[in-house]
Amino acid sequence: MIVDYLGEQYIVELKIWPGNEYQERGQKQLIEYLDYYYKDQGYLLSFNFNKNKEQGVRELQIDGKTIIEAVV
Repeated sequence: MIVDYLGEQYIVELKIWPGNEYQERGQKQLIEYLDYYYKDQGYLLSFNFNKNKEQGVRELQIDGKTIIEAVV
């Protein structure tokens, strides 16, 4: 999803979290979008329905890109 706000574009990837493998795929997919749009930072919002989930927000550095990841 691309959010246009006050003249800026923000790249946001939304995923339902079924496991670590899909999380890594979502990160890779987001990096591809960031490359395509010439952006250095993007956002990954993961919906995790596991009762023992680790909620929160963290910042990742992958392939020279910054990913702000939130798990809810």
